[in-house]
Amino acid sequence: MFNFKYSLKLRYLTLRYKLKFNSSTSCYNSHRDLHTVLGIESSCDDTGVAVVNSKKQILGESLHNQGRAHREFGGIIPTLARDFHQQNIDGLVSDALKQAELNIQDVDAIAVSVKPGLTLSLLVGLEHAKVLCHQHKKTLIPIHHMEAHALTARLSNHVEFPYLVMLMSGGHCLLAVVEGVDKFKLLGTCLDTSPGDMLDKTARRLKLKLLPELAAYSGGAAIEKLAVKGDPHSIKFSHVMSTTLDCNFSFAGLQFQARKKIEMEEAKMGSSAAGSVIPSLENMCASLQLAILNHMAKRLYRAFMFCDMKGLLPESNRSLVLSGGVASNLFIRDGLTHIANQFDCDVSCPPPRLCTDNGVMVAWNGVEKIMKGIDLDVNMDDIKVAHRSPLGVSMVEEVTKAHLKVGRIRFPYLKQETS
Repeated sequence: MFNFKYSLKLRYLTLRYKLKFNSSTSCYNSHRDLHTVLGIESSCDDTGVAVVNSKKQILGESLHNQGRAHREFGGIIPTLARDFHQQNIDGLVSDALKQAELNIQDVDAIAVSVKPGLTLSLLVGLEHAKVLCHQHKKTLIPIHHMEAHALTARLSNHVEFPYLVMLMSGGHCLLAVVEGVDKFKLLGTCLDTSPGDMLDKTARRLKLKLLPELAAYSGGAAIEKLAVKGDPHSIKFSHVMSTTLDCNFSFAGLQFQARKKIEMEEAKMGSSAAGSVIPSLENMCASLQLAILNHMAKRLYRAFMFCDMKGLLPESNRSLVLSGGVASNLFIRDGLTHIANQFDCDVSCPPPRLCTDNGVMVAWNGVEKIMKGIDLDVNMDDIKVAHRSPLGVSMVEEVTKAHLKVGRIRFPYLKQETS
């Protein structure tokens, strides 16, 4: 129950809130104002909710992962993902607010992922956010899922615009220059299977679920764990898109090669292959990781060359952000860091829990939009979800036309060179 003094304070805060949202953008840039945002993420199979403020404080966060449920079916089932989102979203919102020791009236706005992603999953988050905004008279801030990933490092690290970002996950792989909260220049994107999806499917083909010690791991994490004991040079993978002078990615070819090599190993095993994993399991995982790294490294190297040619990055204090679930793979991260070092570029990577889908990145994107006055006057009823949505302005063709050749990539710490 509100007392009289609290009622007056609440009316004052409400009036102040409305004035802020009707004032000039410069009001939002004031560092004296504290902005708090509730973020909701439901673009795929993770339901994430978080409360973050403009002091870069994560006040509360809650997450429900559906990985195990979908793993039994060999992939994400959209209707099942939707049902899990619906079952968990309300409780996750309550939990995040409870951790923050706030109620919904205390937040300035609600940010929600609306694109890209699974339509059924996105709709659950958007509709829940709309209900909360209607009930509590809050502003709804639409969030681009990939933009949120690209900006997360600004919450966990000191990263200034502009910077280069490489996002690699179960649904995406791209390179872009981040010039501002809503300004992105896309240098390259994934043409087919994403690296995370390829790793998960290869893990299933390797029958890693037969190994009890890996039961709790995702496909990519299981491959990384096994690869530590393997020789990355033991099994040769052909390079993909080696004559294509762009920054686009393709992992379907590597997935096909891995399947064929696994089949060859199983053929040697004969009838015993049915209920067993291949004997060269660790070497296969290590060699596959090196093939992925080599493909990514060449694209990253070309991106740096293009940025230098076009002056897209500063000459000093450069930053590369690695984000997305695959960025948690230390072997791949170390290799890409090695490339960045050749261009005098610092590397930032959000902590593992913020590399995968989460509510924190959505809330933080909302905070940054509030401070810049971006997307605050969008009609709530006009906000729709989208399965596909490109990131920023495409410079993919310009990269190709630049005809930038990348020579041999060297990883001295691996003892052998890769071409």
